[in-house]
Amino acid sequence: MAKRKKEATRPNKILDTLIAKRGRGRPGVRASEISGRAYNYRLILSQTWGMVGKPLLEAKTEEDVIKVFENTFYKHEFAPIASLILEVLRDPDFPKREREARINFLADSLAGLGRVKPRTSRDICGRERAKDRRKSRYKIIRHEFYVECACGYEGPALDNACRKCGAQIPPSLEGWLR
Repeated sequence: MAKRKKEATRPNKILDTLIAKRGRGRPGVRASEISGRAYNYRLILSQTWGMVGKPLLEAKTEEDVIKVFENTFYKHEFAPIASLILEVLRDPDFPKREREARINFLADSLAGLGRVKPRTSRDICGRERAKDRRKSRYKIIRHEFYVECACGYEGPALDNACRKCGAQIPPSLEGWLR
């Protein structure tokens, strides 16, 4: 059997992308995911703070933190990040007095799940909340069409219906072609 004159070239695009190398640089985190988790943690902590607040602030070890959440529905949520919770509670910037400030600080710091530093997690949450505040609070309440109805009315529609007789505008174009 004769040898090939030209060797087979390697394809430019790899079919199996699981073995492809990761790009240069640090792997990113999704800011919306961290912000959503922080919002969820804020809700959870505000509901359970009366029960877990004082013992959590008095916790000295990871086992103490795990015991605090032992009798709640959220033990599986917070037990894996007990060391991170303890780190955040020992942070010099942790609020000393206000209940709501403590809850917000803890929730925003824990939202990164240790993939990013607690300070970075708080910064990401702050940026995402700022984006939400910049969005317009106004929404379109009603849109109108100009209609010509069989009852003789010609003019703008009211709530997708004829203003005179109340005949509804069909939801598809098929009804308009009849």
